[in-house]
Amino acid sequence: MSETTRPSADRTTDGTADRAAARVATEHGHQAVPGSARGVDGLFFWAEAGGGADRLVMATLANHALGAAGAVIEALRPETHASGGWTVFRAGRAPATDAALRTLLPNLVPRPLGLATSGGFGDRLGLATPGHVDALNACGAAGKVEAIFGQQSMRENARTGRTPREVVDDATWGAFTAGWQHAVGADADHLKSEADIDLCLAVGYSFFTIDPGEHVNPAADTLSGAALQQAFEALPWQAMETTPGDLRARLADARVDLGAEAATFGPGALERAAVKYGRAVAHVAKLARHLAATATYPTELEVSVDETPTPTTFAEHVYLATELRRLGVAWVSLAPRFVGDFEKGVEYIGDLGDLARCLQGHAAIAAQLGPYKLSLHSGSDKFAVYPIAAAATNGLVHLKTAGTSYLEALRVVGAHEPGLLRRIAVLAREHFAEDVHSYHISGNPARMPDLATLEGTAVCALLEQLDARQVLHVTFGSALRAHGDEIRAVLLREPAAYRAALRRHFERHIAPLVPTARGAA
Repeated sequence: MSETTRPSADRTTDGTADRAAARVATEHGHQAVPGSARGVDGLFFWAEAGGGADRLVMATLANHALGAAGAVIEALRPETHASGGWTVFRAGRAPATDAALRTLLPNLVPRPLGLATSGGFGDRLGLATPGHVDALNACGAAGKVEAIFGQQSMRENARTGRTPREVVDDATWGAFTAGWQHAVGADADHLKSEADIDLCLAVGYSFFTIDPGEHVNPAADTLSGAALQQAFEALPWQAMETTPGDLRARLADARVDLGAEAATFGPGALERAAVKYGRAVAHVAKLARHLAATATYPTELEVSVDETPTPTTFAEHVYLATELRRLGVAWVSLAPRFVGDFEKGVEYIGDLGDLARCLQGHAAIAAQLGPYKLSLHSGSDKFAVYPIAAAATNGLVHLKTAGTSYLEALRVVGAHEPGLLRRIAVLAREHFAEDVHSYHISGNPARMPDLATLEGTAVCALLEQLDARQVLHVTFGSALRAHGDEIRAVLLREPAAYRAALRRHFERHIAPLVPTARGAA
């Protein structure tokens, strides 16, 4: 459908859509999802639940001309019947249904979000988006903090058994049912190959996070003298599209003012930065060019070097940004490796004063060499960090969360089926050694609370203890393979409880990022 014929959505403030939804759903023994009703060109539509399935229901007064919305119905071929003066169309959840929603509601088509403060909400079960929407609304962030509801890495897709299309479609459905009326993005996270990019382009992702971690050489931090020079000369200069002499001429005397200090290249620092990140720069440029040449719609790029053992120095940041720009790479956000530890599912580990200075320095570089946002990966549950990051970056920040929504799902499981959470915890301890390999955490199953002491719903205490949180967090793939249907059954039976848990949890993440909160601080 062309832009000139795309239907124009309206929440219908006179309540017509809500009344139509309530009437039609009740007549047929179903239940309209509160807050989902919309109106477009005389067509009213909403989400309906009941009978163990979700449905998109559309209705219009009999004999009403549908205009552009009629093309959506024709393409969807829904079940059609008459109901008290209405013509009603019902379609079950399917890729075509979610695509129809994105046509009817253009704000749900993933698009680039630019330099606005933003948050990414990973959802490993495909059921968390309504709770994320509730949190954004509750703390006044809707329309002020841009939202990426569809976010998943290929590593996570492999462990959850979900496809990139399912991630986007579940986010679309969740945003629709929760009444989200603002823009959305979709993050193809931690991409490592052209093939991964192509899979995500095919289903409409807008935000592409390139992870060149396998091409970063952390051993560079320990090199000096002849060993450093040898490693520097051995770099793939052709792939980097430069020479040792040209690099030194460009950057040896570079200086970026950071306020209280400056980012400069002291003796050996430029060579060390190149040895550490040169291959990563070449890899990012390769994938970025592939994305630019292949995409048929607007996209934006994030560069992530956070999953490495040693921090990114200010000089190394200058090297990365300058060389990527020289190679024609345009990016909206960068995730350096910050000082301290951003471990999965727990509070920041390290000195907050050191982190504040680190964030301020990296933000100054991003402002002068961009501008672009700093991205906080493994950003969930870092409650002490959010005010610091918002202030240091003046809102040029992207917060990326993932597994914490899964942990909140387990909290609901523990409250309603404690025996299931107990079985998941036993399995997590058994599979931890296998599942932890791709994660940097300090949690240890040997330090988890004794399950024998946690009777009934007291098993939820696992979600409050660092070791247990991290062990449960990184074993999500094993848990979903063994107990995924049971977990989803609990959440589908208790949707209000899951939404409420997510709202409470994510308000604490998002509220410090809201521009009015930053101004008040």
